[in-house]
Formats: sequence, C-alpha cells, structure tokens
Amino acid sequence: MKQSIVLLISVLGLLFQACSSAESSRSESNSQTVQVGAEVLLEKHLDELQGMRVGLVMNPTARVNGTHMLDTLLKRSVNVSALFAPEHGFRGEAGAGEVIEDGVDRETGLPVYSLYGQTKKPTPEMLQEVDVLLFDMQDVGGRFYTYNVTLGLLLEAASQSETPVWVLDRPNPAGGSYTSGWILDPQYKSFVGAYAIPMAHGMTLGELAKMMIGERWLQVVKQPILRVIPAEGWERSMKWPDTGLEWHPPSPNLPTFEHAFTYLGTVLFEGTNISEGRGTSDPFLKIGAPFLNLQKDQLAKLQENFPGVNIEQITFTPVSIPGKSRNPKYEGQLCRGVEIEVSNFDTFDPVLFGVRLLELMEEASDQVELNDFIYKLAGSEEIQNFNTAVWQDQIESFREARKPYLIYD
Repeated sequence: MKQSIVLLISVLGLLFQACSSAESSRSESNSQTVQVGAEVLLEKHLDELQGMRVGLVMNPTARVNGTHMLDTLLKRSVNVSALFAPEHGFRGEAGAGEVIEDGVDRETGLPVYSLYGQTKKPTPEMLQEVDVLLFDMQDVGGRFYTYNVTLGLLLEAASQSETPVWVLDRPNPAGGSYTSGWILDPQYKSFVGAYAIPMAHGMTLGELAKMMIGERWLQVVKQPILRVIPAEGWERSMKWPDTGLEWHPPSPNLPTFEHAFTYLGTVLFEGTNISEGRGTSDPFLKIGAPFLNLQKDQLAKLQENFPGVNIEQITFTPVSIPGKSRNPKYEGQLCRGVEIEVSNFDTFDPVLFGVRLLELMEEASDQVELNDFIYKLAGSEEIQNFNTAVWQDQIESFREARKPYLIYD
C-alpha cells in the first residue's frame, strides 16, 4: 500500500513538473514574440557595415536588450561617425517642442547634429563624413508624430549625396490594422503632418518610407537608396502588449503604451484652450480646463458609445515639470475634466474618441476655443464641425493605396 502511495506521489510530481515546464516555455515564448529590426541587424547584417562610416538617426527608443544601439555598435567596433537628433534629442533630454541644438554626445564625444531646430533636414556638410545612415526610432502610429517627417526629410537629403538609408524597423504600437481619422488636406501640410495619410495610419516607419518614395511624396531628383531591415515576428493584428517588447517612452509625455494609444485622439486638445494633461502624471489621459463643468449623464452617454474605455470626472492642477512640460496650460490652476482609462485596446478607437470628447466639451461650454494648430493635427477643416462621416471612403482608399508597400501580414 505504501509503495502504491509513493508511486502515485511520484507520478503526480512528474506531471506537475511537466506542466510547470510547459507553462514556463509558453511564458518565455510570449515574452520574446518580436525581434525589432535593430536586433535583426546585429544578428544578421552587422558585417555589411565593415569599412563604412556610419551615421545614426536615433533617439532613446533605439535599444536592444535595454542597451542603446549607439553603445552596442561601438562595442561591436562599428565606425560610428555622426549622430543626428530628432525632436526630444538623441538621448531624449528635451521636452516636446524644445529646440535641439547641435553639440557633442557627452558619453562618446561624437558630434550631434540637430534635426529639430533651425535645420530639420541634414545639410550636405553634415553628411560628408557618412557612408550610410541607420534610422532607428519607435513611432506611435500617428501622422502628427514628427518622426515620420524627419524620416522623409532624411531620405530627401540622403538622395542628393546618394547616401543609403537603412531603416531598422519597429512595430507600430497601435497595430497594423488600426486606421482612423481624416486624410491630410495639402493646405494643412506642416512638420506635424506632411503626407497624405490618416491620423492613425497603421504602418511601420519602414513601410511609410517605402510609400513616401513609391507615391512620390518626396522632393527629390535622384531616387533615395532605401533599405528596410524588417522586424521579425510582428503581425498586423498585434498591438504593443502582444509583442512582448519592453516599452521605452518615445517622448517624455508618453510614459506607457496606454498614454501613447490614447494620445492618437487626445492630441487634438493641443490645438485648443483645454489642457491635454501636460504638467500632470498622466498627459493625454487627463483632459480639462478651469471653465469646464461636465455632467455625469453627458459622460455616461459618451462612455456607452466607446466600449473599452472608462471615463471618470476629476480635478487636476498642472505644474511645470522640467524635461516634460515647462509652462503647461493653466499652470497652478485647478482644472475640471476627465481621466481616461483604457480597459480594452482592441475595442477602443482613440481617434474617434478624441473627436467626440472635444465635441462634448464644446457643447458643454461656450468658452472652448480651437486655434490654427488643431487643423494641422486633424489635417482637415472638418474638425470644426466634428464631421467624421468622410472617414470611411478616405480610409478605404488609403488602405488600398498602401498595399504595395506593406511588409508584414
């Protein structure tokens, strides 16, 4: 009898170990779903950079296993000759809209050329000591996020000197299937919107680079020499939580994916006299103004129309936060508004939500004002009437036009 019990315990123990091992394997597999293009470069293409002077167009998100690509490439004896800094800086030391100055990287002594100051496109002089440019930045999937415009200007400049541009591709955090918002009207073309794409475009920067060239959106005489190093394991249906990748804030006010996803719609408040939450712990998730007084029934009706999000009435007081939000709207003043919490990223449409929230606030107060910047963000004058009816045909046409440039299924 004792032997039978011992045998039974042994069998159960083996089964438990097998289940634990299987569960551990699944966890490890889930945590390593996607390899970004930078990682693929290091594993498969690094030898192709031998003997080349390499320029890096990067920001703090250019990381593999927590280490910045600049440091990794130098350790691998790659001849890095110049650094180029987009909005927020090469190491991410600048807040939104802060001018980036030319300078020297403190950790390596390499020259840093600003692409977010008086010069937004590399000059021929900047590219004299460069044989190839590596572009590696984590985008958020919004037309108004300046990194895609920086990439377009880089391609234009590089085409003149026939300098190859390698885009080390990264996933679109919002997914490759989510497209929403107005297509950019050419009259509102700016540095926060330069190409005929919707507010949420559902493409990676590598795919967008191919489309910029293929659709002749760039001002070039010579064809840019583009090479995309694709991410591996990413599928269009994946949003950021599905990738298994660690989130590195692509800008100081987008500390988590939830902030970045909601930002695709609540960015519109940057073009109003309503606070978009800068100067708080949750920019783009806290929206309000001193003159607002929303009613619970109004918010309840809004929430009914948007499954996947929770909306709470709150008050908040913006403060100046160095490196994140200097002199935010209504600094030191009590604002009344809402706090947004996303409960389901697959059912929530942040762009449409941003439009409807702004519409609700305008109905609730005659003090709401739109400024010229909102037309650049929305890309259309339809924002003044909150007319989203035109989206469907525009987006269907865009999704058809982008097909030849897609890299991922």
